[in-house]
Amino acid sequence: MNRIRSLSRGLRNNPTDTEQFLWKHLRRRQIEGFKFRRQQPIDKYIVDFVCLENRIVIEVDGGQHAERVDIDIERDSYLRQNGFLVLRFWGNEVLTNIDGVLEVIRDNCLSHPPLNPLPSREGRR
Repeated sequence: MNRIRSLSRGLRNNPTDTEQFLWKHLRRRQIEGFKFRRQQPIDKYIVDFVCLENRIVIEVDGGQHAERVDIDIERDSYLRQNGFLVLRFWGNEVLTNIDGVLEVIRDNCLSHPPLNPLPSREGRR
């Protein structure tokens, strides 16, 4: 587990340009007050971004993901089995259509509530 934490710390310190761009829009609770973390370990995986409160994972895929579809399918299946909703975006989509990407994220955050909503979330709908 220490290896995973160390690796996630390294990824946080060296984000891709696309991850850095998306992070500017996710950090500081900019989407409806939801808190996101980046390069977060979840068991044996490290996810690009996660809202633990709503159990939503956001993955930003570069070209290498086209070659490793089976790995992504296995990982997404594991995360779904553990209650996470996985949203995947291609890097070029994040860079060229950030408003659309953020709208998808926002809509999913609002429609994928936690089992026991926090008092701060009650009455938002």
